[in-house]
Amino acid sequence: MSTSRAPRQPDLDQPHPDHDRGLEFDLKTLVSRRSLGLFLGAGGAVAALAACSPAGNTGSTSPSTTTTAAATTSAASATAPDTGPATPTLTRAIAECGVEIPQETAGPYPGDGSNGPNVLEASGVVRRDITSSFGTASAKAEGIPLTFTLTLLDNANGCAPMAGAAVYAWHCDRDGKYSMYDSSLKNENYLRGVQEADANGQVTFTSIFPAAYSGRWPHIHFEVFESMNNATAAGQVLAVSQIALPKAACDDVYATPGYEKSITNMTRTTLKSDNVFGDDGGIYQLATMSGSAAVGYTAGLNVTI
Repeated sequence: MSTSRAPRQPDLDQPHPDHDRGLEFDLKTLVSRRSLGLFLGAGGAVAALAACSPAGNTGSTSPSTTTTAAATTSAASATAPDTGPATPTLTRAIAECGVEIPQETAGPYPGDGSNGPNVLEASGVVRRDITSSFGTASAKAEGIPLTFTLTLLDNANGCAPMAGAAVYAWHCDRDGKYSMYDSSLKNENYLRGVQEADANGQVTFTSIFPAAYSGRWPHIHFEVFESMNNATAAGQVLAVSQIALPKAACDDVYATPGYEKSITNMTRTTLKSDNVFGDDGGIYQLATMSGSAAVGYTAGLNVTI
């Protein structure tokens, strides 16, 4: 089944939704998980055990934790994937791999052509640093620095890293607004970008910590494509999901200036009550995080497809 990209008109007078809509709302825009058809010989199996994700499936329990491989693994540049060596953390992640990432709603503000504007066909969208708008836009999102890494694993092929796949990631800003949709940000496209997975199946984005807006647990949206060509042409999607951010890190960040509204919103929502993560508490989508509000955070998540 191929992805439907039929335009839906957003309600631009409601830039801050009470919550994202459920999976059923976006079912037409999702596709069945497909294998990339990677074939691993004896040498490939060794490579598979040497390359995977910096992220586990649970969040940190304190604002500052031991740095994970998400903080130390070099990310791909916008055009040339990194081929650095694997780490023991990556090898362990492959051994623990197996549960596919839950398919979730892309929400009403994807910017992928399925609901109004399409940033994926814009020149400049392939980039690591997504804090600023690109092209003719110039605004920069302010907030606590956040670098997040996703590691893509092919479940049908022994959790082999999905080198060459692509990820489109996007999220709201410090005020809970989405570029391209909020009435004040229609001409901006910050906090949106595409990266190609490196030899370890990893993509890394440099961004800012998103807000907690009314009705939703703090999160980052992403879509996975089979290739960079598919991503930049808004082609067939392999997976649509979201990263859940751990409470300890959120509480730490939201105590800083500029995030005041998030403090109140966090008291109204839990992972269990969230309409996206609530079915399982986000166990397979909760990022591993390290850092602090003082120096910035890093996050990592395994994405098994």
